[in-house]
Amino acid sequence: MTDPWAISGIPVEVRRSARRRTVALQVRPGAVTLYAPSRVPLETLREIVDARREWIARHLEAYAIRSSVRRVVGDGEVLPFLGEELTIRVAPDTRTVRREGELLHVPPGSPEMMEQAVERWTRRACLPIFRTLVGDAATRVGASGRLGRVQVTAAQQRWGSCNVQGDIRVHWKLSRAPRPVLDYVTVHEAAHLLEFNHSRRYWDLVERVMPDYRVHREWLKEHGHTL
Repeated sequence: MTDPWAISGIPVEVRRSARRRTVALQVRPGAVTLYAPSRVPLETLREIVDARREWIARHLEAYAIRSSVRRVVGDGEVLPFLGEELTIRVAPDTRTVRREGELLHVPPGSPEMMEQAVERWTRRACLPIFRTLVGDAATRVGASGRLGRVQVTAAQQRWGSCNVQGDIRVHWKLSRAPRPVLDYVTVHEAAHLLEFNHSRRYWDLVERVMPDYRVHREWLKEHGHTL
């Protein structure tokens, strides 16, 4: 049975104290704690959590992104990229990262330098694909006329975002996710072109376009830190 208190797959721990006079929420990486006076009814605490669900989910997502596992960049390492697997080859004779088939030639340097070079290449290479996927998602939700610019982001807060002008940003690290997960994020953001919220009507729209969206959302919550 699904835990009604859970947010983004994380259970909410309730800690009561007779000495407390106020209710407080604490969000840490992979943990949500609600501190409350002993006299406050459980139903009231549940209402407080429900009212702050979106806020809590945003913080959990931001922690997951910031705690991403560092990608090892070295000769022979395999890099997931938009559903493919590219093998890294350290190439002393090249100054910039370049792709040849399933090989990704990377100039030599420190691990940090090579990682940064691969990130720059990835952000450039995934942009046209992201634009196509977001455009397709906007068409699927019936909001292609409201779509603005599509950009790649390296934000430390969210995997994707949509503003009131219709501009959508998608995190470059999603190029390393399974394609259905990337598709879910594009649909998630495109749905905001019609519903600028996370209401029941919003989720109904996402489910109509992608009936199995929950599977991909859960994958991102559980494995997003590995991208």
